[in-house]
Amino acid sequence: MRYLDKISDPADLQQFSERELTLLAGEIREAILACVSEVGGHLAASLGTVELTVALHSVLQSPRDKIVWDVGHQCYAHKLLTGRRDSFGTIRQYGGLSGFPSRRESPHDVVGTGHASTSISYGLGLVEAAKLARGGAGNVVCVLGDGALTGGVAFEAMNQAGHLRTPLVVIINDNQMSIRANVGAMQLYLNRIRLDPTLTRLREDIERGVARIPAIGPQAYRLGKDVKESMKALLVPGMLFEELGFAYIGVVDGHDMHALRESVRQALDTRRPVVVHVKTVKGKGYEPAEARPDAYHGTGPFHLGNGARKAAAVGTTFTEAFGQALVRLAETDSRIVAVTAAMTQGTGLEEFERRFPERFYDVGIAEEHAAVFAAGLAIGGMRPVVAIYSTFLQRAFDMLVQDIGLQRLPVIFAIDRAGLVGDDGPTHHGAFDLSFLRAIPNFTIMAPSSQDELQRMLRTAFDIEGPVAIRYPRGMAAPFVTAAALEPLAVGEARVLEEGRDVALIGIGTGVGIVREAAALLQEQGELPTVVDARFVKPLDSALLERLAATHQRLVTVEENALAGGFGSAVLEQVGSSVPVVRFGLPDAFVSHGDRALLLRDLGLTAAAVAAAAALRPASLARVN
Repeated sequence: MRYLDKISDPADLQQFSERELTLLAGEIREAILACVSEVGGHLAASLGTVELTVALHSVLQSPRDKIVWDVGHQCYAHKLLTGRRDSFGTIRQYGGLSGFPSRRESPHDVVGTGHASTSISYGLGLVEAAKLARGGAGNVVCVLGDGALTGGVAFEAMNQAGHLRTPLVVIINDNQMSIRANVGAMQLYLNRIRLDPTLTRLREDIERGVARIPAIGPQAYRLGKDVKESMKALLVPGMLFEELGFAYIGVVDGHDMHALRESVRQALDTRRPVVVHVKTVKGKGYEPAEARPDAYHGTGPFHLGNGARKAAAVGTTFTEAFGQALVRLAETDSRIVAVTAAMTQGTGLEEFERRFPERFYDVGIAEEHAAVFAAGLAIGGMRPVVAIYSTFLQRAFDMLVQDIGLQRLPVIFAIDRAGLVGDDGPTHHGAFDLSFLRAIPNFTIMAPSSQDELQRMLRTAFDIEGPVAIRYPRGMAAPFVTAAALEPLAVGEARVLEEGRDVALIGIGTGVGIVREAAALLQEQGELPTVVDARFVKPLDSALLERLAATHQRLVTVEENALAGGFGSAVLEQVGSSVPVVRFGLPDAFVSHGDRALLLRDLGLTAAAVAAAAALRPASLARVN
């Protein structure tokens, strides 16, 4: 019987020796590989934290003691150890386990996380709340990757924790990676510590030596302390964290069970803020993932033997079409600069980085900084393009308002993963961008229905002297041939795809495909709807909308964005009560994870549902249903 099969709760780990815990870690790694090779998921990060997870749960008493996982895609071993072993094969699948910590799933998932750099803030709040409640508080341990230290929120929390001297343990999982290799001065600092183990031994020698200085009166004591701190600042690792008020333990081998357990115990005994610096290997134990951790950060199903993907998408994705067009435009315009927040590969900027390295900037997991940095580039005469996922753009909302919209700066936001993204679920669905962007003055907002439209919209954006947002979906690979010339669009002009009567179906982005299918269903029933690709959310084609409102009995809008404040709301605001408007979009709820088509079906965002709502005759409505 496997050790893993004996575990239904983290408390069961208490029965094992350290040797057995190490063997258990191997079994967990095999379980993760077996599952993810079949269903896909965040592989490399979870493989790298197996021993760390086992060590934490063997020392702590969860859920009384609390583990806060930063980002959360490193939590697969945690799920296996906390009562979800038998359902682990459903991870990220429709109706199955979330790929991230979820408070609805387990009391061991203390917080739900999907974005980076927040764990220390959560942890500090948990410890202080327990102190104020004067209850039997347990320990709190925050686990964040070194990539999360490129995000300013982590340092904001460390600043307060150090000031309060709150007994909080922060484990830095240092694998030198976000999705790709980390960037920035913090990474260089961690490299220096990691690559010179003699510094750690030197630190211990200095501490022992300074302790022997005779303390003759308070003045000598203060002198001894100053000498110790000065020498440490020059010579020993972790001084940055110590200056922020944290004790420092490290560097710890993140795959050595004994070293991990001892370091965690030492940190808990310190009763003040502590950083435990743990060195791990992303993708540990699976050679293809160790060799290419970026390729296995988030992966689809693959062949376990050689790591080859089982089902590769055929054609070009929207992401690839964007990357191709940006390179093409940059060839003739030296002002074009690309900015990403640690998502070079995911946003299609790899070729741009290769071709124009001096005009490419990866700022790390720091979306707020990315936006303001781009604003500075624009003021300096450049034409920056910030390639970013919709869900991560939410973090920079204030900067969109104050630093870009208010100053009417020509910054282009290429917003990938707009709409539902499928298996990653509510933390990663791009459900709100049209709503919050619409509220910001001076923005031009576009959403393409095809890859050709996306490339033309990008070309159009460079003719606009103000901020521009172009939002497009994940994946959706299709055969695509780039046009010989990228012709700009007329700003604010929609496209009538089919001129009809009685009912107008108006789609934006992926909604255009839905309204086209709905129109085909209605045509089978003898109806002849007008079909429109809106293309622009702001400014709207007000002249066309007024004409449709005057000549049709009903308008139906379709978008893959929250209905509250989205494209349909904009249309309704434009036409008022002159004609009934039926809106289709995402509900006022956080949508779960699962296959995108299944999610759209459950939400009623389908061609059949649109056709049923658009049909003017009850008989045709019944047939659609």
